[in-house]
Amino acid sequence: MAKYVFVTGGVTSSLGKGIISSALAKLLQSRGLKVTIQKFDPYINVDPGTLNPYEHGECFVTEDGAETDLDLGHYERFLNTPTSQANNVTTGRIYQTVINKERAGDYLGKTVQVIPHITDEIKRRMTLLGNANQYDVVITEIGGTVGDIESLPYLEAIRQLTRELGVHDSLRIHLTLIPYLSAASELKTKPTQHSVKELLQTGIQPDVLVCRTEKPLTKEIRSKLALFCNVNKNSVIEAIDAESIYDVPLLMLKEKLDTIVLSKLKLKSKHDPKLDNWKEFLGRLKNPTEQVNIALIGKYNELQDAYKSILESFVHAGAENECKVNIVSIHSESLERGEVLSKLKNLHGVLIAPGFGERGTEGKIEAIKVVREKGIPFFGICLGLQMAVIEFARNVLDLKNATSEEIKPRAKDKVIHLMPDQIKIKKKGGTMRLGAYDCDLKKGSLASKIYQSNSVNERHRHRYEINNAYLKQLAKAGMIASGINPQTKLVEIMELEEHPFFIGVQFHPELKSTVEKPHPLFVHFVKAAKSYKHEKA
Repeated sequence: MAKYVFVTGGVTSSLGKGIISSALAKLLQSRGLKVTIQKFDPYINVDPGTLNPYEHGECFVTEDGAETDLDLGHYERFLNTPTSQANNVTTGRIYQTVINKERAGDYLGKTVQVIPHITDEIKRRMTLLGNANQYDVVITEIGGTVGDIESLPYLEAIRQLTRELGVHDSLRIHLTLIPYLSAASELKTKPTQHSVKELLQTGIQPDVLVCRTEKPLTKEIRSKLALFCNVNKNSVIEAIDAESIYDVPLLMLKEKLDTIVLSKLKLKSKHDPKLDNWKEFLGRLKNPTEQVNIALIGKYNELQDAYKSILESFVHAGAENECKVNIVSIHSESLERGEVLSKLKNLHGVLIAPGFGERGTEGKIEAIKVVREKGIPFFGICLGLQMAVIEFARNVLDLKNATSEEIKPRAKDKVIHLMPDQIKIKKKGGTMRLGAYDCDLKKGSLASKIYQSNSVNERHRHRYEINNAYLKQLAKAGMIASGINPQTKLVEIMELEEHPFFIGVQFHPELKSTVEKPHPLFVHFVKAAKSYKHEKA
């Protein structure tokens, strides 16, 4: 039977519940236990697929095609195991399920209420993964902050579930903030006391307090928190600001978070923590032998979380190359004002990020023209690939009006067009080409050399594709389709033959890069950037 850990947050949002959950899961996994993490989000959207990146950051896509919260990316990057639809649940999905049951008459005419019907559905979802008999521990992260109205049904579900499970089958961790007042030169515990009081009013007593802080916690502060929050002194965990999110598992190991959890759950680990590979990764990450400057050209640059998986993939690839990757964030709209050459100066590689809509596309096209002509390593993802095809069609094939159907639906040369099975789709949520699909690689191509394989499987999130009617023209001029889906013949990868490193992919490789398995496309892109730097030195 699986054990359950529930992680709540207090005082403020963005404290890092996802990172703490991932760090704990990594430590338990390193002890030989089978662990998974799930995220329950209190917003009413069915999933984050229709949310603007400025609103919620990136939308992470799982192998089975679920559009999920970006925290699932952290779960996969730490645990090196794929998540699924079951790992992310929203209030919208909960209510949708309950309402559908009511419409079907499943409640036999009873009045449908938050308690017990909504909380019962939440509990069912919370135990779904645990009931599959695949895991020793299921960690459940609750989005939002204690005190939010929308979080109340989840807290009530936890209260009920922990009583039903028994004393040693569940554990509650509360992540909170210990602010430092520089004027008074002291850490303050009162916000945490109030947060725990708020949690107690819902009927939940935390077993462990994880305290985010920028200064070390003294013995006196730990004792005070233990006394006023009714937890054991050794269950007050310091989560000091870290240089990297990948330091957190080792910091939590030092604080003995994993041993406290195992003790309270009466669980035995199979062996001591085995973190040699993790430590080696951190060693390479913190001791690079050189550095490169790579531009990330996108349209949502104001919010770092909009490209979270891409940024983390560069961390993984940089460590693999023993190279520090300095990301130069460039807003694509700024390149539409004739600043391309000055903006791309002193760069060793350019990545064109994914996105939707017309805004900023011309700036991306201008940047691609420069990197193509000057031999600068180029990597395009999803929309980045599509913009590369448009640029090549305009400036090499001389199709001056080449464009995407997404931008100009009535254009003559739509080198990028809407996928046929998307034409009649009107609803936006969960209707794109989502999840993992096969890709056959052309023998001898750059892609096949990078992957060291004839076929791969990658995750997608798009409606538009390369128009196959133009493939012969593109290939004749030097831009070849080196990756094709064997079932649908959709183009997955395009590359330039006469270029040191110019590759665009329709899928999202950043979604599969982890600490233990950096994605080969990112690894070789950083390697190409290093080579370019040496050549220009």
